[in-house]
Amino acid sequence: MSTIADVAARAGVSKATASRALTGRGYVSDETRRRVSDAADELAYVAHSSATSLATGRTRTVGVIMPPVDRWFFAELLAGIQESLFDLDYELALYGIREGTETRERLFDTVLPGRRFDGIVAVGIQPSAQELDRLHRSERPLVSVGPYSEGSSAVSIDDVAAARIATEHLIELGHRDIAFVGGSSDAGALSFGDERRIEGYREALAAAGLAHRARIADSAPTMPGGYAASVELLGDRRARPSAVVGVCDETAIGAMIAARRLGIAVPTELSIVGVDDHEHAEMFALTTIKQSPREQGHEAVRLLQQRMDLPDAPLERILTASVLVVRSSTAAPR
Repeated sequence: MSTIADVAARAGVSKATASRALTGRGYVSDETRRRVSDAADELAYVAHSSATSLATGRTRTVGVIMPPVDRWFFAELLAGIQESLFDLDYELALYGIREGTETRERLFDTVLPGRRFDGIVAVGIQPSAQELDRLHRSERPLVSVGPYSEGSSAVSIDDVAAARIATEHLIELGHRDIAFVGGSSDAGALSFGDERRIEGYREALAAAGLAHRARIADSAPTMPGGYAASVELLGDRRARPSAVVGVCDETAIGAMIAARRLGIAVPTELSIVGVDDHEHAEMFALTTIKQSPREQGHEAVRLLQQRMDLPDAPLERILTASVLVVRSSTAAPR
């Protein structure tokens, strides 16, 4: 295996010059940089990560903190982050740990303070746990993904607008009895993003003079959660809404399955809208608000690279567009 000394000898420069040329740390003329780069290619030289870290003060590693990746959104987001970091020759250290657990608390108390990262991407951080404040105190470049981004550059969808647009679509079709499936009556269990989507739903109803008709069915943001909540919501024919907004597509698909099990035709008897444009949304012909978590992952890494290169640069917040995708799960009420 070739060493930096071999590269320096082949290029006719000192080891220090060869190191500066390959790491970009310190001045080297363009001609010398090309000569060293050619020598490294000829010798198939690969810099050892530990040596590079010592030379540059960087670890070439980014920490990613997020909920467990057992949901489509987080899996897609992680794929985007990983793709961009790989293109930049960065490694990824993933901590996918559920909020409110002892393991999560230990992560912030003892694990993260002892790790060396060039930067951190924090996904879905909740304001109640002060986790973002604790990450700020580490004084490492930080980018957040999600609606809560106090003091950091961030990427997110406008959750209020997403749910408002979804609800307005149903109102424009003529629906007046619209329920929201998702969220939780337990404030401690309600995520900040879901809370914002409930806010958007209520805004749309209020603007149409329907605020008194708002009703929210507790549900986990999953297909089984949406199914269970919707079986209860739709079981009483006399109190059944004519339309449902799901806090996410997984919940909306669960509601759709519940409706079919109960013999309720979608969309002739019940219209359903989701948020996300999940990979299964087209298969279920679900009307939804489209977002691209993979692209959000790419944007998060781009912002983080800016923070790592220019720590004092102004913070930047990217709100991805909320685009309504109309399929055949919605129609005018009978």
